[in-house]
Amino acid sequence: METNSVSFFQSEDYPDLPEKPLVAAWKTNNPGNIGSLMRIADNVGASQVFILDEENPKRESAIKKTAGLSYKNIEVIFCSFDEFIKNLAPEFQLVAIETSTGSKNIYQTKLPQKIAFLLGSEKFGLPVEILEKCSLSVHIPMTGKCKSMNISHALAVSLFEWQRQQLFL
Repeated sequence: METNSVSFFQSEDYPDLPEKPLVAAWKTNNPGNIGSLMRIADNVGASQVFILDEENPKRESAIKKTAGLSYKNIEVIFCSFDEFIKNLAPEFQLVAIETSTGSKNIYQTKLPQKIAFLLGSEKFGLPVEILEKCSLSVHIPMTGKCKSMNISHALAVSLFEWQRQQLFL
């Protein structure tokens, strides 16, 4: 039995995504989380991760360690939120992954094909003034006792739900 994921997925015949998602994280402080975001983004073919924080850079060695091989595949861009919005192509919809008033259950929401996922800081999430600039805010239903999730895990759930909607519905 083959257990090597690289050879396994090379033998599968999955279609290419028509669009690549964008990933942005606001004020992410943990370099390990940045590396994890890079790795998850790489899993669905994204090419960039935007870290929206002018007080960077973070410890590159910690980012590299967590990102693994994805460190070479994903470009990390450090910029302000305003710079990110200014350069975001108009056809992309900014979608916040946030547990906030008015957010929609991600599994009951049609996600746009041209999507830019936005995650908040590990401790404080996204401020209201940034949420207001998003075209949509989605949350991941949590039915267990724990009602919080690491931002890289939230991105994984969201990216793969988006990919499922794009390719497998």
